[in-house]
Amino acid sequence: MPSLIMALELIGTIAFAISGAVIAVRKGMDVFGVTILGLTTAVGGGVIRDLVLGNTPPVTFREPVYALTAIGVSLIVFLKPVRHFLTGNHRHATMLLQFSDSLGLALFTVSGVQVAYLLGHAESLFLLTFVGVITGVGGGVLRDMMAGKTPYIFVKHVYASAALAGALLCSALWSRVGQTAAMLTGFAVILIIRLLSAHYHWSLPHAEGDPPADKPL
Repeated sequence: MPSLIMALELIGTIAFAISGAVIAVRKGMDVFGVTILGLTTAVGGGVIRDLVLGNTPPVTFREPVYALTAIGVSLIVFLKPVRHFLTGNHRHATMLLQFSDSLGLALFTVSGVQVAYLLGHAESLFLLTFVGVITGVGGGVLRDMMAGKTPYIFVKHVYASAALAGALLCSALWSRVGQTAAMLTGFAVILIIRLLSAHYHWSLPHAEGDPPADKPL
């Protein structure tokens, strides 16, 4: 079981590190800033999850592979050919960034639910769902705040609500269909909602006027 969690979180780490590093490059940060933003995006949600669950010190500090992976990916993004491709107006680059961010969200959300289950919180649907969502969106919120942006989850497309739907479904199905089926279902729901919302520009209702025209991930 721990190996499955590690595999999911390593893939999510790579996906989120890319999105964080690209935001930093677009903000004109130096190599240190790019690395820190990529690292924060990749491990931030997991650190918040572990603190909420009392799983201390957080896994990130006990298993350096996550931080080292995020740092390595961020440095690759900073390489001139890579950053020019990822920050340009290339259609394929935009699709890659949207997919990587959506993949990271889906993977971290269901892995957050799994960690909560393994730590003995199977009886609390609310806690399982909350932990799943915060694991999925926490790193992105920290990323946007550090980059001086309104957190993406509050203004663009269907994001946190996709994580909420997937986490709730994963948690509710766990005892009925088993871990694997529940995680696959939650993962698929999040990924499909995110990709469709990015493609069709779905957004939740806004209070006044149009949403800020931030460049999409």
